[in-house]
Amino acid sequence: MDPALGFLRPLSQLGRARDPAEHPGIAAYRLLTGVTPDTVVADEDIAFDRHVLASIIAVAAMEGAPVAERVGLSPCELSELIDQWFPLARTHTAAWIAQAATPVDEEVAMVRDLLRTKCSSQGDTGRWLAAMIARRAMEPNHLWEDLGLRERAELSRLIARHFAPLAARNTNNMRWKRLFYRMLCEDDGFVMCSTPICTQCNDFALCFGDESGESRMADRRRTLALGAASEGDLASPQPS
Repeated sequence: MDPALGFLRPLSQLGRARDPAEHPGIAAYRLLTGVTPDTVVADEDIAFDRHVLASIIAVAAMEGAPVAERVGLSPCELSELIDQWFPLARTHTAAWIAQAATPVDEEVAMVRDLLRTKCSSQGDTGRWLAAMIARRAMEPNHLWEDLGLRERAELSRLIARHFAPLAARNTNNMRWKRLFYRMLCEDDGFVMCSTPICTQCNDFALCFGDESGESRMADRRRTLALGAASEGDLASPQPS
């Protein structure tokens, strides 16, 4: 194997057993790539694409089955993606693929089709990413968080790389979800905004507000959540 592709080695190739206490998203990411997301160097475009795809799959796997539906792909598409990008993890991800296909939600399909019309990269990866981003945009957190990325800058890089017309449109750094829906409204002849001048709009904070936060794949975030759950258990009345 090319040493430059070393981080593609799945867990089985590294001879490491999974620690039961390991963050489930990190475990899924390591199953695909052989490393943890905080150690990946993704300066090169191909390495960045692998990181993004692994992150989306891992955060979906963390949420539970059906994984294919949670990443916005059919089981067949997810199988093809894993074969192309993470072939050594194939046998360890069979359970993610061996699930019945589910109908695509209408809203997901609308966002997916918008992204596909703006896709600037060739091949399957851009098509898959359009579907994956659309599905993850239905989740409640910042989009970069629900894609399993490390920070918002990675989402902006992803959009610029694979959906250049969208990146060119977002001159004022609007939140990506808001931009998607604004463009959908415009395509249908509707106006989402109450005023043509963004800075005078009452919804300015919704469109341009801070999107900082901590990655859903961060160990510290999980530790805090587990600690809060433990405190809740201690505070609950105990049966006599």
